[in-house]
This record gives sequence, C-alpha cells and structure tokens, in this order.
Amino acid sequence: MHTKQYLFSLVLSATSLMCFAQANISPAKKQNKTIAITGATVHVGNGTVIENGTVLFANGKIISVTADAQVPQDDVTRIVATGKHIYPGFIAATTNLGLTEIEAVKATLDFQEIGDFNSHIRSIVAYNTDSKVPATLRSNGILMAQPTPQGGTVSGSSSVVQLDAWNWEDAALKTDDAMHMTWPVTPRFRGGFGRPQQSPEVLAERTQAAVAQLTSFFTEAKAYSEMGKPDVINTRFEAMKKVFAGNEKLFIAAESQKDIVAAVNFAKKFGITPVITGADEAYLIIDFLKDNNITLVVKQPHALPNNNDDDVNMPYKNAAILANAGLNVVLSIDGYWQQRNLPFMAGTVTAWGLDKEKALSTITLNAAKAMGIDKTTGSIETGKDATFFISTGDALDMRTNKVEQAFIQGRDINLDNLHKQLDKKFSEKYTTEKK
Repeated sequence: MHTKQYLFSLVLSATSLMCFAQANISPAKKQNKTIAITGATVHVGNGTVIENGTVLFANGKIISVTADAQVPQDDVTRIVATGKHIYPGFIAATTNLGLTEIEAVKATLDFQEIGDFNSHIRSIVAYNTDSKVPATLRSNGILMAQPTPQGGTVSGSSSVVQLDAWNWEDAALKTDDAMHMTWPVTPRFRGGFGRPQQSPEVLAERTQAAVAQLTSFFTEAKAYSEMGKPDVINTRFEAMKKVFAGNEKLFIAAESQKDIVAAVNFAKKFGITPVITGADEAYLIIDFLKDNNITLVVKQPHALPNNNDDDVNMPYKNAAILANAGLNVVLSIDGYWQQRNLPFMAGTVTAWGLDKEKALSTITLNAAKAMGIDKTTGSIETGKDATFFISTGDALDMRTNKVEQAFIQGRDINLDNLHKQLDKKFSEKYTTEKK
C-alpha cells in the first residue's frame, strides 16, 4: 500500500471511530423552577425513613423534607411519587471510574503513574467526562464518585465528582479530597518457575526497607510543610501540605490486622487520622479501630476470603460486623464499570446482618463523611444539594431497582445510556423480524 493510501486509511478509520463514539447525551441544564416531590417513602441516608414524604427543592438545594407537608401552590412543579422511593445519590468510593475506558486499550488507561512516590499526581485533571461508563451507573442510582489514582506506595490525590458534567471543572464537587497510599506488605509468594526461592528473612527486610523509605518521605514532607516559602519548589512535598494541615484525608490501603495497626500507628506519628481501605481483617481489631476513630472503606462482599482457614462467608459479613460495632463503614467495589452493582453489594450486606438503612448509609452518608463532603451531600436533608433519585422499588435489590428520575444538584438528568440504546435498537430489530 502506498504511503498516501495508508495515511488516508488511518484518517478514515479514526474519523469512523470518532463518529461512532460521539456523545449524544448532554448534561442537564440548571434547575430553574422549584420542584416538590410528594407521596414517596424518603430514605434520608442517616437511618431515618419518612413515609409519605415531601421533598421540596430549588436552585439545586433542598428546602425542606417533611411528612404529609402542604406544597406551596405558587409556581411549583409537582412530581407525584406515591408508592415510590427517594434515595440519596449513591457514591462510588476509591474507583478508577473516568480514568479508564477500555481495559484492553492502553491509550484509555490513565489511573497509574510510574514511580513509588507520586503525591503530586491529581486524578481530577485526568477525569474523562465523555466516558460512556458514568451514564450506565446513573441508571442504578450512582450519582457521585471518587476517581482515585493507583500504583506505587503514594499514588496521589483523588477528588469527588458528580456524574453529569461537561468537563472535570464542572464535575468536581471537592478537589483533592484524599491522598492515597498503600502500606508496604511482605509478599506471600516466595518463588516460582525459573525464580529462586526467597527466605522469609529476605522478604521481611525488603518490607522494612520500604517502610523506612516511606517514613523518610513523610518526615521530609512534613519538615517541608513547616518551612516558609522555599527557594526551590518540591512538587511532591508541596502536595503533602494539605494532608499535614488536615485539609486533605489520608487513605491507606491495608488488609491484614498487623498491617492495619502498623498503618494507623504510622499516620498517628505525623498527627494524621487515616481512613483504612481494604480492611479484610479489621473485624479482628475492632477495639483498636474504635479507640483511634478510624473510618473503613471495605471491599465488596462478593469475594473469597484471603486465607485458606478464614470463614468462607467473612467477606459477606465483614461490613455488618464492623458497622454494628459502631465504626463508620463505607462499602466499595473494584474497577469502574462494575460500580453499577454497588447498591446490590449493599443489599447483600443486609442479608448478612446489617440493617437496611445502615447499609444504605455505607454508600451515601458514610461515604460523604469519609470524603469530607457530608455538609453538602450524602443525605436528603434541608440545606444540602438536591442530589437524589426516585426508584419504583427497593434500590438495593437488583430485582426492584428501577431508577425512574434522578437529580444532581437539582438538575433533572438524562438517564439514557449506551446500554439502553443498544437494547432498544436490537429489541426493535428482532421484534420486526418476528412480525
């Protein structure tokens, strides 16, 4: 093939892909009328349920949430939701949503940087509002997310976004809400085909060296944060200033009880109360966690235990055990497109010992508290953002979750998505063929 023909083919292919990928769902316009939703069961998100409730909101904010309230007659749009349910928008914690699109295409992956200490990395600037995935999540009630960088020891800062925006500036609810790091662990794998066996002592020394390196990084960063204006800006240390000042949370990934204790004690040395993510063995050290006021972001219950001798049902029971003990528990799920199953993970937790409204809190108000946005969202309360949805049934049950209408900061968002469009397209095709 001649060079000109080859280049023409490339341009034609790229144009075809762009046409195929054109977005056809625009972000909703700003709320311009006062709206009252009446007759629904309102699940506030803080454990309270209001039967036959009325939610009144204007200019993107909730004006009142009452039972059997009289609706003002002057220029108020009324939505009758008798027999239906209103829930706060669900929040997807610690996800790479918007940072990746197609797992098999490297060019669409933007959630990890090279290196061990990447505190200067900010996920928000890489967040892709044109992704096809968020629209599929909104249809199940996930209206907010925490796009999180991954990889290395210190991965960088996450931000909290709402899932209906033109660009990342529009999407941002809170930028740089948390710095994320992974606690160094001793690997269980000691060798394999073509690899020499490594002794437990060697592996332990490697872990100790990693912890020492991490300690050195935090010590230098803290000293830097206490300086005046430095002559030379260190971007990695500069990014840690908000963590030491208490303006940005520190999320530490740790699984075993030993690593959780070590991670908490490490953070305390620097005056930080961390949020622990993963937390598979947190149920073994509940008193320690309560004494240190630790919030936990636990993994999805649909998983296998880490150890062969663990209770096979522990992943299902973990969140309930921790929440019933009085800890602030947030439920998360791996990946990005899988986030659409987040409410059903919370539903599973209710079958293993957690009250349904408490389970709802693990993906609403508890998540908002962990991310520092609970004053503006996470529950349906007066003065907060009007970010919630109407479901015809129980939103934590995959059999009855049917999101009929959703609002983000008062904006009535479009619940169409690529999945629905494909379903409609091929349903019509085969219905026509049968006729």
